[in-house]
Amino acid sequence: MKTLGHLIIALAIAPATLSAQERFATRNGHINFFSSTSVENIEADNNKVTSVFDASTGAIEFAALIKAFEFEKALMQEHFNENYMESNTHPKANFKGKVSGFTAADAMKAGSYDVDVSGDLTIHGVTKPLTTKATFVVNADGTIKATSDFSVRPEDHGITIPGVVRKNIAEQIKVTVDLTYARM
Repeated sequence: MKTLGHLIIALAIAPATLSAQERFATRNGHINFFSSTSVENIEADNNKVTSVFDASTGAIEFAALIKAFEFEKALMQEHFNENYMESNTHPKANFKGKVSGFTAADAMKAGSYDVDVSGDLTIHGVTKPLTTKATFVVNADGTIKATSDFSVRPEDHGITIPGVVRKNIAEQIKVTVDLTYARM
């Protein structure tokens, strides 16, 4: 009788355990952006990106504090935060969407998976749809490394580039996202 009771309890908590095993998160993801023109290259890195991914539903979200982007030159960082991104008013960028082409079963076996990601990207308080490709690599230790590249037009997100420096900033900014998820 005791064994039957243990079995019933195990079956009752199994869905919660399985659900927890399908959710992944990171607090130290990386986003890089790169602007290349004939005048100059501008690059910044943010290593404090938070993200959650639910392999059972494909739901994915990430958030990046704008002030956490670091530039080679302090003056570029100051101009980025004060003049362009207005980071006191718009302190973070975020993405909320869905991954297709990857299942909870895939999260349980090592391998590389090419996936599609679609959702809404919010930068500077302006939300725009984004669809891109990504690669998910499931490692033997159970972590998932997710990488993606896409381009963003500053003007699409209400970011005004003054004419005097327009030639210094690319019309399309290359964004690279690199996240390593661990099970929650």
